[in-house]
Order: sequence, then C-alpha cells, then structure tokens
Amino acid sequence: MTIVQLEYLLAVDTHRHFATAADSCFVTQPTLSMQLQKLEDELGVQLFDRSRVPVRPTEIGKEVIAQARIVVTESKKLQEIVQNQKQELSGDLRIGVIPTLAPYLIPLFITSFLEKYPLVRVVVQELLTEEIAEKLNHELLDVGLLVTPLENKSIKELPLFYEAFVAYINPQHELAKSKEIAPAQLNIEDLWVLNEGHCFRSQVLNICNRGGKASTPEGGYLDYRSGSLETLKRIVETQHGLTLLPELSVLDMSEEKKQLIRQFEEPQPLREVSLVVHRSFLKRKLIEALKQEILAAIPKPIRAREKQQVVEIK
Repeated sequence: MTIVQLEYLLAVDTHRHFATAADSCFVTQPTLSMQLQKLEDELGVQLFDRSRVPVRPTEIGKEVIAQARIVVTESKKLQEIVQNQKQELSGDLRIGVIPTLAPYLIPLFITSFLEKYPLVRVVVQELLTEEIAEKLNHELLDVGLLVTPLENKSIKELPLFYEAFVAYINPQHELAKSKEIAPAQLNIEDLWVLNEGHCFRSQVLNICNRGGKASTPEGGYLDYRSGSLETLKRIVETQHGLTLLPELSVLDMSEEKKQLIRQFEEPQPLREVSLVVHRSFLKRKLIEALKQEILAAIPKPIRAREKQQVVEIK
C-alpha cells in the first residue's frame, strides 16, 4: 500500500469517474486503474462498485476512503513541516469565494499579496457556500471566503470582519426620503433579491422578516431573477423599488449613485465574513498570511466594527 495509491483512491471518490480522476492526478486511466486494483487485491475487498454510473464506493470502501483521507492528510503535514522551515512562502493557494464577496474583496488585497509572496500561485474560484464546503471536504480547495456561521462540523471558521447591509433605493421610492431606515419599513414586494442558492438572498429575506411588510404590486410587474448584485443595482436605478447590498459593494460608487444609498438604523444588520478551512487544514502559514493581508486591506471602520446583530443564514 502506498500514499500514491491512496491519493488515486481519493481522486476516484471525488470525481466518481476513473478517466476524470486520472486526469486530475496527471496519469493515464490504465495506470490509475491498475494501482487501485493492486490496492484492492492487497486489502482483499472491492472498494468501488464499477457497475454503476457514476461509480460509487462500496460500504467497506466508504470506511477505507475515510481512513485514507486521514493518512494522506497526515503525510502532507510532513511535507508542510519541511516547507515551514524555508524563509519564503511558496506553492499553490486555492481559494473559493462567494459571488457577493469576490468582486469587492479580492481586488482589495490580491495585488499586495502577490507582490509580497511572489512564489505563491493563487487560484480563485467563485462558488456558492455549499460548493466551497464540499470542495474543502474533498481537498479541492485550501480555504474559503464566505459568510458565517455555518452548521458544518467539518469546517473551521476564522472570522475576519463584520460588514453592514445598506439599502439601495430608487429615487422615486417613498423610502428615498428617509435618511436612515429600519427593517420594519421594508416592503418585500418592492425588493429585488438574488436567485435561490445565494446565502445573501436568505440574509436579505431574514432582514425583511423582522417586521417587514408585504403587499400586492399594482400595474405592470417585472419578475427578474438575477445572480448578480450589479444587475440588481441597475434594475433599481432604471426601474423601481430597492435592493439590499453589502457594504464593500458600494465603496467605489460615484457620488451620484451614493445618493441612492440609505443606512439602517442602529443596531445595523451585519454579516460575518470569515476564512473557512477544513478541520484538519494544511498550509497554515500561507492561510495566516492571507488572513493578515485581507485585514490590512479592509477599511478601518469595517475592520474595527464589533459583532452586533449578525443576520443568520437560513
């Protein structure tokens, strides 16, 4: 039994396809299949049901795979011990970021991070929260940037900062006359929100449910389902109603568009932005360096804000 065989085993479990698993390991499919067959012969059990598409682990295979993840992770820790003795950080850092953070947070720190650590290759993917958690569990990501808290025992959360929600309101809307607003003033029927699957959508609806009103719209009605906050902004500007936005998304707005922003009354609804890693995560020095670079790039008022009224994800 070798570490390489166990890595092939984990690749097949992740991709549930022998050819795809082989590509991910940079070997031919016959090579991967032969090594897995040797592993099965040594253990005296069948690890995958090859008659099903996609292939699935057998019951004993599930137990072997769970233990294999531990063994492979521990072997990588040996490499990390050696790497930590070197003066310069290097290697790949695979980051998953939710779409309502990526375009506003990544540009704040990525240039300075790459300049400071030129031997690090950063790979960023925009993914939904559930996709990030799944990829962390399968070691396809090193770290995630998303909104917490999560109810996932395999994930460790490292809170970074607390970001306020703001309202972005069409000038003709009655709330545009107010300097500040409260959740109870929101009319759900006036609200533009993201598609299902975005945690930001759930948080916005939770804010509105704090005494928010519901009504039936009059006249023509547009049902637009978007996965982009930028699209929601444009709809508010050109159509009607309002949307809620995260604080970082309005920092670089023109002064004209900032006139459409309204803050919430205290205590402001907040979202907790965190680095998340697997419980047995590796690349600790790299991830700590990433954390410090992000914190240094966040505007001081946001960085200094304490946890007050974090909106739950439901």
